[in-house]
Amino acid sequence: MLGDRSSTSHLSPHFASPSEQKAWNDFIALFEAGAYWEAHEALEALWLKAAGSDKDFYAGLILLAAALVKARRDNSAQGGRRNYAKALAKLATIPDVYQNLHVRWLEAEVHAALRNSDLKPSLPFKVD
Repeated sequence: MLGDRSSTSHLSPHFASPSEQKAWNDFIALFEAGAYWEAHEALEALWLKAAGSDKDFYAGLILLAAALVKARRDNSAQGGRRNYAKALAKLATIPDVYQNLHVRWLEAEVHAALRNSDLKPSLPFKVD
């Protein structure tokens, strides 16, 4: 079941600091608004501090957002596909649901949006 995206507090994993929580919440809000470049920028703070699976997860999300930027803002289908492929490589070892996000579902939504600019991918969160 997908969650209500109007409130992100119940969707977020526990972070070590309020600034990390804010970066995650900002990423969600910006991505949902279609501000993919800004979403990418918001998540970089978490990615820089992360290690292991978390680092790969954030890198994959950043690359998915970058793929949408390349394809839509820069009008570069090839650049979008290249970043999408890089994102898939980063996310390959991440479980299907990670930090309450349906990762494979998001991959599919971004793939579809790269093929059809009328589609707007959203972040499919798992709600318990």
